[in-house]
Amino acid sequence: MSHFSRIILLILVLLGGFWLWKDLGEVDEVEQVDEVAEEEGRTVAPNEFVSDAGVILRVLSPLPDSVISSPLTITGEAPGTWYFEGSFPVDLVDGAGIVQAQGQAQAQDDWMTSEFVPFVVTLEFEKPSYSETGTLFLRRDNPSGLSENDDAIEIPIQFQ
Repeated sequence: MSHFSRIILLILVLLGGFWLWKDLGEVDEVEQVDEVAEEEGRTVAPNEFVSDAGVILRVLSPLPDSVISSPLTITGEAPGTWYFEGSFPVDLVDGAGIVQAQGQAQAQDDWMTSEFVPFVVTLEFEKPSYSETGTLFLRRDNPSGLSENDDAIEIPIQFQ
């Protein structure tokens, strides 16, 4: 094997090692949530979402990457601390970041608790002609307006 071939082989091995190291070093968001849950001694179900502040919400419908159409009914459970006066805001945004619909998720039980409280909201919208994908944002109601009280989960969707 020539000296030049050895150098090329060494470069390829180093690049392959770097690629493997980089790939193994990246932990996707689901794995991070699972790791946090394991540390806290609990499991995260497929319909559970962990907010930026670490709060768990259960969304029964729609699930991530669901194909949706109007009217869209969103159901699930959120801790009572997410509600203010029995509701919290929900936004449907297309892939370009344009809001397609907004609504208020309504508590279906007493919301003055730290326990999970069922919610429902129905959004009506027109399918955007320029975007097949979007995001559903469920936001903690924040009447104070203080950024430290903001919190949300994001559910990726596909428009039908």
